[in-house]
Amino acid sequence: MEGLVPLAYDYPVLGVFWTTLWIFLWVLWFFLLFKVILDIFRDHDLNGWAKAGWLVFVLVLPFLGVFVYVVARGKNMGRRELQHAQDQQQAMDDYIRRTAGSAGASEADQLARLSELKARGDITEEEYQQAKQRVLQ
Repeated sequence: MEGLVPLAYDYPVLGVFWTTLWIFLWVLWFFLLFKVILDIFRDHDLNGWAKAGWLVFVLVLPFLGVFVYVVARGKNMGRRELQHAQDQQQAMDDYIRRTAGSAGASEADQLARLSELKARGDITEEEYQQAKQRVLQ
């Protein structure tokens, strides 16, 4: 065994703190970078060339690009995020209403159709009751 073997007690507590801090800042940086890139694509006020320009600026000079973007357009980032969340919630609510509404209407339509068939005499009372039980189950 040549050389020194670093042991856990050779790494000071302050070193652990600094390493943890740098890792935290690194993750925070990537979070902010992706947030800015998503906001660039989410913004409907920017045209395609402006989006491409901001994206190139953020990717070529990331620290300066993100800093300038947050200073120049950061005020509305929260509003766009909130609007996106509200749009998603509205879409989910509409989907639930359509899905829940169609199931109830479908059963009611089937029962109404069965009732018409029975009234016309196309099916017997026994067939009507059997079909009604299948629809209601």
